[in-house]
Amino acid sequence: MLRRLLVRFLRPYWPLLVGVVVFQLLQSIASLWLPSLNADIIDNGVAKGDTGYILRTGVWMLLITLGQIACSIIAVYFGARTAMSLGRDVRYAVFRRVGEFSEREVAHFGAPSLITRTTNDVQQVQMVVLMTCTLLVSAPILSIGGVIFALQEDVALSGILIVAVPVLLGGVALIIVRMVPQFRAMQRRIDAVNRVLREQLTGIRVVRAFVREPVEIERFAGANRDVTETALRAGRLFALMFPFVMLVLNASSVAVLWFGAYRIDDGDMQIGSLVAFLSYLVQILMAVMMATFMAVLLPRASVSADRIGEVLETESTVVAPVSPVTSLPLAGQVELREATFSYPGAARPVLREVSFLARPGTTTAIIGSTGAGKTTLVSLLPRLFDVTGGAVLVDGVDVRELDPELLWSRIGIVPQRAYLFSGTIASNLRYGKPDATDDELWSALEIAQARDFVAAMPGGLEAPVAQGGTNVSGGQRQRLAIARALVKRPEIYVFDDSFSALDTATDARLREALDREVAAATRIVVAQRVSTILEADQIVVLEDGAVVGLGTHEELLRTSAEYAEIVASQLSIEEAA
Repeated sequence: MLRRLLVRFLRPYWPLLVGVVVFQLLQSIASLWLPSLNADIIDNGVAKGDTGYILRTGVWMLLITLGQIACSIIAVYFGARTAMSLGRDVRYAVFRRVGEFSEREVAHFGAPSLITRTTNDVQQVQMVVLMTCTLLVSAPILSIGGVIFALQEDVALSGILIVAVPVLLGGVALIIVRMVPQFRAMQRRIDAVNRVLREQLTGIRVVRAFVREPVEIERFAGANRDVTETALRAGRLFALMFPFVMLVLNASSVAVLWFGAYRIDDGDMQIGSLVAFLSYLVQILMAVMMATFMAVLLPRASVSADRIGEVLETESTVVAPVSPVTSLPLAGQVELREATFSYPGAARPVLREVSFLARPGTTTAIIGSTGAGKTTLVSLLPRLFDVTGGAVLVDGVDVRELDPELLWSRIGIVPQRAYLFSGTIASNLRYGKPDATDDELWSALEIAQARDFVAAMPGGLEAPVAQGGTNVSGGQRQRLAIARALVKRPEIYVFDDSFSALDTATDARLREALDREVAAATRIVVAQRVSTILEADQIVVLEDGAVVGLGTHEELLRTSAEYAEIVASQLSIEEAA
């Protein structure tokens, strides 16, 4: 997967990669040339006392060194540009694919894992590309070139390389094989830390309300401990690598000096050649060490690439039609025809043959016990899920045949959990209509019964909003979410239990304003409170995913035992209050 990922995302940057190879080749040639020149200075300058030869050769060495530095800087710059561009493109691709996922795929991967794959996993792949461009490209050039130059200096001593290089490669390979499982476990345990931390930050109020801080601290400590132990196991193996490499390097250097001294004593070798051979030996073994360092990074990057590939290769179960319908009459009629939905692997459907018609200019309320399938039902309309049986139609067209952009432009959703983005009041309200004027924003706030508290906030429309809207109350957050949908002015409004945090008086004023200002639109309201839906044109009663009642409030009181039970339970509570 790593190779396929790199081929796909590095293809646009082949000129930079060619530049990396060219300049790494030049700087490697310069590195290999310098020991040979140093040998000449020793044999032909120092040994003969020729100061002029020493100066001339020294100037050449200085110029070559400067050229080597320049080539190295350029190669690293090109490599860094390539790696950073790759990271940007992969992150964008993962983010875009996740944006196409339905709720089913998001639930399959889980938000913490998707965050880790978009950040940490991409960083691992990016680091491999950077280190490849800066280290690995030059490693084979230095090792092969070093062997050639070493043979030119002395063939007999080159036998040491036949022993040193295989020993070095074999030892490092053994260490890496044992590190790969640790890297695989590492990414899974980072997911676990993200999941625990995300849950604790999101549910901090619940944690404090139930005095569960010690338990949650221990739960995070457990996940953190797992990551630490895995990292330590990998770190201990990694710690063996460099001592082993240095042991082979130093032992080989001692062997070169030992046997080289005998050859010099016999007159078969010059001192300069011995110094040069020793330099080439160091370069060869250092090149092997750089390659082994890359071999340490590759397993973890390979694991990360597999995880990224899983996201990129997962197709959404909600796909755009090949030949979509791109125009609809501005009506907003919604119809469910025996709509059935089952989650993968579920023993029974969440929704079973649900049918009703919601006409423009009317309010359709959906009520039922907890777990009856109300939120799942309204999620079928904007295609957060696709039905597994039956059909959902907008203006007589199956939503699976509509252009997704057209479908979403017709629907304004206020979700069960009102969520605001970090920014300002205005930026949140303009989320569905970026070109909305301030007058339009204030009008939507007026309808949503939010004008007074927004006007009282420092800055008004430009008042800051924290991530998730945590700096406003639950009721204010709900009203701002309703105003955000109103700014869009769609033909269909879906309110998924969006009035639960409002007091009865505010709820009544808001419903009255909606009836007055968006009278021509189709309104679908999911509610728990009977008082919210008393005046709805039709009420759909859900029980265990099936429709057990359909009609007005008065009709259902006579014909639906389930609805009558809900009404009786709430009225008794109100009377007791």
